[in-house]
Amino acid sequence: MKAIILKEAGTTANLEHTELPLPKIKENEVLIKVRAISINPVDVKARANEGVLTWLFAEERPVILGWDISGEVTETGSGVSAFKIGEEVFGMVNFVGQGKAYAEYVAVPADQLALKPATVSHQEAAAATLAALTAWQALVNHGKVSRGEKVLIHAASGGVGHYAVQIAKYLGAFVIGTSSAGNRDFVLSLGADEHIDYTSPLFEKAVTDADFVLDTIAGDTLTRSIDMLKPGGRLITIPSPDFPQTDKEKALGRNISLSAIMVQSSGTDMNLLADLLEKGILKSHVAQNFDFKDMDKAHQAVETGRTRGKIVVTLVADSN
Repeated sequence: MKAIILKEAGTTANLEHTELPLPKIKENEVLIKVRAISINPVDVKARANEGVLTWLFAEERPVILGWDISGEVTETGSGVSAFKIGEEVFGMVNFVGQGKAYAEYVAVPADQLALKPATVSHQEAAAATLAALTAWQALVNHGKVSRGEKVLIHAASGGVGHYAVQIAKYLGAFVIGTSSAGNRDFVLSLGADEHIDYTSPLFEKAVTDADFVLDTIAGDTLTRSIDMLKPGGRLITIPSPDFPQTDKEKALGRNISLSAIMVQSSGTDMNLLADLLEKGILKSHVAQNFDFKDMDKAHQAVETGRTRGKIVVTLVADSN
């Protein structure tokens, strides 16, 4: 099978196309013939940064990057009853860990997958995996966002952000999204009630009574976001688990909850997202779709940090 391996961190030139044997599945796994892959910032960071690569893969080299797939079941393990050969499925594979998604075939634990709705393409389904799971788990599982709350989503036009806006609206929240002025109309089209231009020198003054903030940027944005919450509010950040001591003290003084989360593979959550996709409540915005041979260009697109929605890669597997 075709696959892309990485022997050491570095530029996109280090993404090496090769041929490998098909993976052997365990009794709780299914073998997926991959149709589409989603590319995330963590893919880029792992490819470019040896520290991130080691955190995810320890000392194993070479590695196969990637976690987000959509495709067709071609083989099932002896302990799998949830899926049948020929069914189309999607999910985030073994995150945090070795998803090995940059390949024509991927072995996946069955409990990390959901059936792909017939109403969405493989590209749209692959897009709605790590990013959509992150948004869902932040807002629902950890944030406990409820109807009528005021929710602020940073980088609302990005991968996680554009799903978070839609999910927050589904939950009945009043949603405010930040992005550049150029993405204002896109953010509002997702269902946001208000938009804030994050390039404004004092954007934190635009809102001071949010119940919940989803921070996808960290750094100065996180620090300034504390002022955007009402006393008793909650802030969840994704990029980093570390909070400056000054932020902790500031939040404590205003009874604001600060927490960091890391998305986890979950077939249960994937099935909930699949239902929203099927009903048209949740939609993937695919900004660019690259061929598998152009994985380097897909990485470079994500690396700009200016992606609207998601970047996906289409992989046409051999028929044999």
